[in-house]
Amino acid sequence: MQTLLEIIKKTAAFFEKRGVESPRLNAELIIGHGLGLKRMQLYLQFERPLTEVELDRIRPLVKRRAEREPLQYVLGATEFAGVTLKVDRRALIPRPETEYLVELLRQRLDATPPARILDLGTGTGALALALAQAWTSTSVLGVDISGEALTLALENATALAMAERVRFENSDWFSAVPPNSAFELIVANPPYLSDEETAATQPEVRQFEPVNALSAGPDSAKDLVAIVKSAPAWLAPGGLLALETGIGHHGQLADVGRASGFNQVESLNDLTGRPRFVLLSSQDGARRPDAL
Repeated sequence: MQTLLEIIKKTAAFFEKRGVESPRLNAELIIGHGLGLKRMQLYLQFERPLTEVELDRIRPLVKRRAEREPLQYVLGATEFAGVTLKVDRRALIPRPETEYLVELLRQRLDATPPARILDLGTGTGALALALAQAWTSTSVLGVDISGEALTLALENATALAMAERVRFENSDWFSAVPPNSAFELIVANPPYLSDEETAATQPEVRQFEPVNALSAGPDSAKDLVAIVKSAPAWLAPGGLLALETGIGHHGQLADVGRASGFNQVESLNDLTGRPRFVLLSSQDGARRPDAL
């Protein structure tokens, strides 16, 4: 019988041959998941022989990762800004960049949390649920055009005991949001890759994650521009629109934002120093009459 350490080493070598990044870490996480053990528990049992029953639990997980299915999908969950989210192929995997957006918003708004938040393209519900956990008196509406993603988001809200405070609706951006709604904060992480950029991503992304959540089509800024143009009609006076974007979109979004009635436009970098977020607001809170 092979020991746990031997299986980890062989799995890591197998992953490396298949082009998996961080092969040893992936091997430990997947084997630990299959055995129901945390990484530290693995280290304490390196010399323990694995039974055939245990190997049978591990093998299909290793096969999935070797075929470049994302680690988060194989594990079935991911941590995001203090919440544990179920993840699968119904929705995009929440990224660290988006997690940083939560941190930026908390730095800005913790003193006076928004009463109402709209999360456009909610996916797993990551932004909606992380912000709802941070601000316990806030009500959140998450919308998505994908019914499968909405089902996943509701499963996450239920698991986190937030289903009463965080609602989800099927909507193509603002299309099904009641026109008399007013939100102090609107957040969106829409598709912002072009078809060409999506085709150049890693196999984990282009082969497994929902393409409609990644690519905006030939024009990577299309959805971002549509959101900026429409948002004033659903923002409360003095409200904030916060967007995750591609790194080349900020000049265009600043122009569109000012033309749409926003007089404050900020471009913020992610943790790698790349321009990633655009925050738009208006000092007077005025809405464009033609946006109503």
